[in-house]
Amino acid sequence: MHQQFKECIEECLACMTECNHCFDACLKEEDVKMVAECIRLTRECADICSFAATAMASGSQFSSQICQLCATICEACATECEKHAHHHEHCKKCAESCRKCADACRKMAS
Repeated sequence: MHQQFKECIEECLACMTECNHCFDACLKEEDVKMVAECIRLTRECADICSFAATAMASGSQFSSQICQLCATICEACATECEKHAHHHEHCKKCAESCRKCADACRKMAS
């Protein structure tokens, strides 16, 4: 089963990494209030990506549902990060990774 989920697991872990990087970089911004929602969503997205990767790797019977939720949160995070992408490279990279992860998770959930 692990092989079946390999691509999605990799996308989830990559997204988790980008979200954590974006989260940390946003905390260091001069105007943290401007990126407050980005901070909140990147934290939540990193958590669900980690959880989804673990669920798939362990063959959870709930992997499809978890992947669907992960895709939804990744899309929300990408949308928020895109609002800041023209000013912050870390937000741009995070949004791109979130979109890729959402696509991979939707494929797994279907």
